[in-house]
Amino acid sequence: MPSPDTIVLIHGLWVTPRSWEHWIGHYQRRGYRVLAPAYPGFEVEVEALNMDPSPIEAVTVPQILASLEGLVRGLEAPPVLMGHSAGGTFVQLLLDRGLGAAGVAINSAPTEGVWVLPPSQLKAIFPVVKSPANRHKAVPLTHEQWHYAFTNTFSEEESRALYARYAIPAPGRLVWDSVLANFKPGPQDTHVNYRNDARAPLLFIAGGEDHLMPPSVQRSNARHYHSRAVTEFKEFEGRCHLLPAQPGWEEVADFALAWALDRAATRPEEPAPSPF
Repeated sequence: MPSPDTIVLIHGLWVTPRSWEHWIGHYQRRGYRVLAPAYPGFEVEVEALNMDPSPIEAVTVPQILASLEGLVRGLEAPPVLMGHSAGGTFVQLLLDRGLGAAGVAINSAPTEGVWVLPPSQLKAIFPVVKSPANRHKAVPLTHEQWHYAFTNTFSEEESRALYARYAIPAPGRLVWDSVLANFKPGPQDTHVNYRNDARAPLLFIAGGEDHLMPPSVQRSNARHYHSRAVTEFKEFEGRCHLLPAQPGWEEVADFALAWALDRAATRPEEPAPSPF
């Protein structure tokens, strides 16, 4: 299999593709084609979405997944897929559909069936889940809430600058649906086949200080996979949820890409047993 020459970066909730700005240039300078698609309706700038959050209110998981799937299927060769937070969920969903040469889920939101809900995660999402009415709203975080959920390793001054540059409201529907996915009958929007032997290799990267998607969530999600496809886990100590913008992000970006290229290049015809 030829080495992938395209990297697709998938953003999470409360941010836009702008959150990948450092990684985009970093990978482009190494000669890769880098795509950082926005969710449907999120194609405008952060400032515009904060002024008019109606596209955020309307978006759904199936819409986002269909948009990403169309993009990836339109490429000439399978790309490396990388996703942050909810973007990590979409990486898992795309891999399960047979797409991508390798996938990296960074501080990933969980797929269906992951029951772990640490206290810090509940506190981080409480601004959304405190009211059922938020299921139909675009829910912003105050700076104090953002600092706890996204930038707890930054100074308040640094956090405020990142809040102004990156933060947008989140679709309450997606947060609520993720919380309720394990309580509804039948497969939900974030269902994957954990026994899919044919999917591409998958790496979970966790930030050791992440409040929103703590390492315990990543480990639990990884351990749900019981296929012969490669599934691995890596924790970076001292990293918060907004890991793509945290000083030292280059180490994570380089590790993620090197892992993906190595696993894609050495992917056997018969996948190796998962360590989980």
